[in-house]
Amino acid sequence: MNRTLYGNLIFELSKKGRKGYSLPQDYDRTHTTAELPAALRRKEAARLPECDELTVVRHYTNLSHNNFGVNDGFYPLGSCTMKYNPVINEEIAGMKAFAGLHPLQPAVTCQGALEVYYNLQESLAELAGLKEFTLNPCAGAHGELTGLMVIRAYHESRKDAARTKVLIPDSAHGTNPASAAVCGLEVVEVKSLADGTVDVEHLRELLNEMGSEVAAMMMTNPNTLGIFEPRVLEITELVHKAGGLMYYDGANLNALLGECRPGDMGFDVMHINLHKTFSTPHGGGGPGSGPVGVREGLEQFLPTPRVKKVVVNYDIPEDGPTEWEGFIVDWGTDSSLGSIGNFFGNFGVMLKAYAYILSLGSENIKKVGPLATLNANYIKESLKGEYLLPIKGLCKHEVVFDGLVDKTTGVTTMDVAKRLLDYGYHAPTIYFPLLFHESLMIEPTENESKETIDAFIAVMRKIAEEAKTDPELVKTAPHNTPIGRVDDVLAAKQPVTTYWKSLEV
Repeated sequence: MNRTLYGNLIFELSKKGRKGYSLPQDYDRTHTTAELPAALRRKEAARLPECDELTVVRHYTNLSHNNFGVNDGFYPLGSCTMKYNPVINEEIAGMKAFAGLHPLQPAVTCQGALEVYYNLQESLAELAGLKEFTLNPCAGAHGELTGLMVIRAYHESRKDAARTKVLIPDSAHGTNPASAAVCGLEVVEVKSLADGTVDVEHLRELLNEMGSEVAAMMMTNPNTLGIFEPRVLEITELVHKAGGLMYYDGANLNALLGECRPGDMGFDVMHINLHKTFSTPHGGGGPGSGPVGVREGLEQFLPTPRVKKVVVNYDIPEDGPTEWEGFIVDWGTDSSLGSIGNFFGNFGVMLKAYAYILSLGSENIKKVGPLATLNANYIKESLKGEYLLPIKGLCKHEVVFDGLVDKTTGVTTMDVAKRLLDYGYHAPTIYFPLLFHESLMIEPTENESKETIDAFIAVMRKIAEEAKTDPELVKTAPHNTPIGRVDDVLAAKQPVTTYWKSLEV
């Protein structure tokens, strides 16, 4: 491990008795602090680091330089759409008029926030081709669970309790089967063809065998390989004829944004990852937002609260207005799922997404999908000589390689990903999807310039050349990072979560 003074842990910089603050000697704390009950007090003082203020500031500032984000460089993380988040998004989300609101305020005192919420619902419904959205779910997987709960409530309302199976392609994101299981539904796998698309004949067999038990089919389109499902209309028709609903996983919506809509393909329920498709930052556990949209006829099952636009009538004498257009918080009916989280979801994320939509406007938002697709195909065509391309033809927003073409060097996808760090790039998604042994999934997004992509392509080619001429250099990468290659398996099995535990070890 390469450590400078400020690469150390804060505990290692600690000096007994050193403080980062100074209070007057006659400072009386009795009027500013409350006495804690004995049961809540520590039996011994907390083992906290003791450092001067400047050391603390420099330590955490230098640590922040080891972080990597879209503002630092190219972040081609496949299926995650790590796109640029303009500063104006953050400024709007941080406005005191929004950030200072309390969720328990009366609706009449926060009409502006409710209007943003309502307008975003309407915008997403238009972009998705669906009737209505709820913004309450706090993440993509939370949205999946909520959408499946809507589907389950729909079947139960029809006294069709036998529908407990969910069909999921074998190329799906791992959250799909997990969400179905959490919802109490049984997962049935649908096979893929050699080109990565759904095996429609296998789907037909499953529907003939268990159609009356199928609650829904979950799909991502384009799929996890970045391939558009050419028979999507046939798939949705087959499932609908069997009495099931179609669920759209919005993880890859960035490829379609402005070009086509899930609702027009026959999907009944979907979630959107605002923290991917609509430019709000994500990673490190959040914050996220996973709005769920439904076709007409399913609105009553959406969770509450919901924001609705109304016209209020007033009995005002003389010449004053008698009508006022405003927004109310609706807590739904007995058919609603009820609450699936605290209040209205992650409102700050919604503000950023709405700012992004307004910034692009209806004209420029139509360019998102085509530009993302163009960038991905440019990378695919540029690298297919050095990196194995298992599926030929047009991809959408992302491309999946199966490691290096030359397998004799022993250099793996993991090695390539680690070597990229030395050149200042975040690694793409690796070893997913599981359909290929050495998967390397690259998603450039629509924001990246040709110059940025050309530079990335040049580095990828250089690493492929290094794999032939000096494979050990690649196998032992990274060499220029504060921490070299760690033992991921050991870290997962025996995590050291505190400094004091590391001393004991």
